[in-house]
Amino acid sequence: MAALGRFSQMLLRSSLTQTRRQLSAAAAGHGDQAARTWKILTFVVALPGVAVCMLNMYLKEQQHSHEQPEFVPYSHLRIRSKRFPWGDGNKSLFHNAHLNALPDGYEGHDE
Repeated sequence: MAALGRFSQMLLRSSLTQTRRQLSAAAAGHGDQAARTWKILTFVVALPGVAVCMLNMYLKEQQHSHEQPEFVPYSHLRIRSKRFPWGDGNKSLFHNAHLNALPDGYEGHDE
């Protein structure tokens, strides 16, 4: 009885090993083809897509007005309940003097 069990296990192992070898041999060619497909997609789809997005951004920037927006002192905007922990405490961390107004107006403009 034990000999029958060992014989069946030996047959099972050999068939599993053989199946694995066949699957790995079939998959070996697939990896090369997949890499080639992704390489082609990169050059045909991705890079032209990035170029079109860059062109769109450049054209939109050319139409964009570079004037400073009008300052309107809304009461619910630019509230400073406590000072920022950097600089003079009134400017945000990524403050842009041309676009970001302070609570009393833009910097360097007396209106």
